This record gives sequence, C-alpha cells and structure tokens, in this order.
Amino acid sequence: MDEILSYIQGNKERYFAELKELLAIPSISTNPENGPDMQRCAQWMADQMRIIGLQNVKLFPTAGHPIVYGEWLGAPGQPTVLIYGHYDVQPVEPLELWTSPPFEATVRENRLYARGSADDKGQVFIHFKGIEAFLKIKGSLPVNLKLLIEGEEEIGSTNLGAFVEEQKDLLSADLVLISDSSMFGENTPSICYGLRGLSYMQVDVVGPNKDLHSGSFGGAVHNPIQALAEIVSRLHDRNGRVTIPRFYDDVRPLTRREREAFKKLPWSDRKFAGELGVRQLYGEKGFTTLERLWARPTLECNGIWGGFTGEGAKTVLPSKASAKISMRLVPDQSSTKVARLFERHIKKLAPKSVQTKTTLLHGGEPAITPIDSPGVTAAVAALRKGFGKTPLYQREGGSIPIVVQFKEMLGIDTVLLGFGQPDENAHAPNEFFNLDHFFGGIRTIVHFFNELPGHMHGPRKKR
Repeated sequence: MDEILSYIQGNKERYFAELKELLAIPSISTNPENGPDMQRCAQWMADQMRIIGLQNVKLFPTAGHPIVYGEWLGAPGQPTVLIYGHYDVQPVEPLELWTSPPFEATVRENRLYARGSADDKGQVFIHFKGIEAFLKIKGSLPVNLKLLIEGEEEIGSTNLGAFVEEQKDLLSADLVLISDSSMFGENTPSICYGLRGLSYMQVDVVGPNKDLHSGSFGGAVHNPIQALAEIVSRLHDRNGRVTIPRFYDDVRPLTRREREAFKKLPWSDRKFAGELGVRQLYGEKGFTTLERLWARPTLECNGIWGGFTGEGAKTVLPSKASAKISMRLVPDQSSTKVARLFERHIKKLAPKSVQTKTTLLHGGEPAITPIDSPGVTAAVAALRKGFGKTPLYQREGGSIPIVVQFKEMLGIDTVLLGFGQPDENAHAPNEFFNLDHFFGGIRTIVHFFNELPGHMHGPRKKR
C-alpha cells in the first residue's frame, strides 16, 4: 500500500490537469442545447476508463443521455463492487453570482471551484484515480469492479431503472459503492448508512361549483381555503407527532449503538438554529434534532394555494384550494402503505361541507445498510486510514431512489462513501470540492479496495 500511496502523492499535478479537463465540459443534462456536450462527456468517461485499465468499456445509448460502463474482473473468488456515479451537472444560473467561471476550474483557499467538482464528477474521478494507482503499481486489484456512470441523475435518472432491470446479469455484484454525498463536516470523515423514503401527496379541496362573491355568499358556504387550513392544522399534535393513525407502526427504532454514534457527532442545536435564522427548533418531542432529521418520519406541507393572490383586492370565495404534502419515511415504512393511511385520514378530517381528493404524486422507499455489514465496516477502516481519523456514523434525511432500486433489482446493499461537504454549493453558484477531501478520498478508495475482501468473509458463490 505504501507504494500505491506514493504513486498517488507523486501524481497530484496530473490529477489536477485531468480533472480540470473533465470539469470544463458543460454536461448540463436538462438543457437540450448541451446535448453534444453530454455525448462528449460520456466519451471522455469511456476514454478515461480505458486509460486507467478497465475492460469491456461501453457506451449504452438510452432514450436520453448515454450510460457509461466499464469493468475489471481479474480477481476470481473475490467480491465484486458495482461503483455508481453520474457525469451530468446542474445548470449554472444565476451566472453573475459565480466568482470564477463555472466551467473553468479554479483553486482558492484549498478549494476547487467549478460546476460538477463535488456533484459528482470530482467524486467519480476519485474512483478512477484509485483504480489507476492499483493497476499501475500492482497490475491487479484485490476486488472485481464494475462501473456504471449515468448522465441523467440531475433530471431524475429517467432511463436508469429500465437499464438496471435489463442488465441484471451484467451488473450483478456483491455490493454497490456510491460517492455522491457529503461527510458530516470539513475534515470530519463519516459514513452514511441510511436514507429516508418519501410519500409525496396532493390534496384538493372543493366547495362550491364556482368562485363566489364573498359578500354575497360568505357565511353560508364553507371556504375551501379555510377547510384545507383546518385539515392541515390537524395533521400534527401539540408534541409535533403526526396524527395519522398507524403512521408510526412500522418505524424501526434506533439501536443503542446508533444513538451513541449520533451523540459523538459535533452538533449544536443553537448553532443550527442560528444558521437557519430561527429562534427555536421544532419537532417531535422525545428525540434529538439529529434523530428527528435522520431516523424519524416527518410530514411537511410544501405548498398551499387557492383563491386570489394577485395585486390589490378581489373579494372572492374560491371554489377550490390545494396543498402539496410530503412525508419522509424511515425503515421499515412503506410509501404506498403510508399514502393509503394518509388518504384515509384526510377523508376523516374533511368536513362534510367540502369534497376532497388525495393523489399520490411520487413515492420512494427508505434504505439502510447495517453499520456492522461488511461493506460499512470496510469503509470505516478505509476512512480511518485515508484521513487519519476514526470516522463517525450518520444518516441522511433525504432520499436517493437508485439505492432502493439497486436493492430491489439486484438484491444488494449500497455503501454511501461520500467526500463532499455540507456547504459545498452543489446545486448553487460557486460549487466547490475541498482538496483535502479529494486526495483523502483517493487514499480512502484504495484502502477500501484493499480492506473489503477481509471484511466480506468470502464472496457469494454465484455472481
């Protein structure tokens, strides 16, 4: 390993040059005018895979942007790791808020500024350089690798699910490794082992069959806006708990080890509230803020509308009012089951003076990889060696749908080994990647490859 780490140290300048070349490609997946750039970036990825020594490199066309695949399967009897990432990036607007051009990588105060530097080109590049170091020095890898790099993550991975379903044999592996997330803080290595799921609903409340004059009809007809507000206000009790019957039935409680791990994180409620500009935090009583953010389900009203909202005055009693409501879910909740419970509860809360319609707009399942699983324990050992610190454990409050798809379609868990920072401006102007995290990430990845066979206790017999 010393020789491999020395190779990484000795090639820093070349890494910079290559990464800047990748970051210069404006691979904005949502803009049709960037279609040629998407093709060029996919080809760059494929070329780089061949350069570092991967085999069977292919560009798979889709109805949208191509998927890039490469593999190295020269370690018979050893675990197979499927590495997932994406080469598309977010739009750069508002352009005037960038301190330096978004596609001209610039270093300031040990940070590399460019669109895609952290999300996700820089983190994919970490894997490339880790693979290269092993193959250049050793001529082989201690594990088998398959790389799946898509170009539509920023627009919902529209074609990825179908590809994974069609290519189950090609993508068969023992675990998935994803670096597309952040560590807990700057130079605070951590391993994310859990994600929340989602049930996203729309509630429509209808009263009279047309908008009415509030002077002529107010006091005789239940205003749908008022009825909707009454419904929404009753979705939580005084203790911040969701009032939907059986909502918490399937919630997997935190273990004592998890609670202790959360306590070790450098967290301050006061600082968190100050950064958000609120006087006091709010949430379900009986749990810490981190527990509420990561390991407890929530219900939030994301938008509410109805009636007249323009300039001036219009004395209207509207016919209809609507709200969008999201529920973040934790293991072992089901998005479809929670959606049914939600719809049933809304019907019970709705007064007879109005009609309600509830629609499930989107659903996704929560995901968790046990912290004592081989992939996570190998990642912890690798982070300790890569950053020189004992890593901490964390979950994420958001959702990454592909993690659940990999579990459902391929039957394998995902290790989320991200190297970004929480404040890296991933979807905003001045996106950056901390250079200590970048090089620490390369060291961590080579250690992960080296550690994993000893933690897997033997691969699956059939792949």
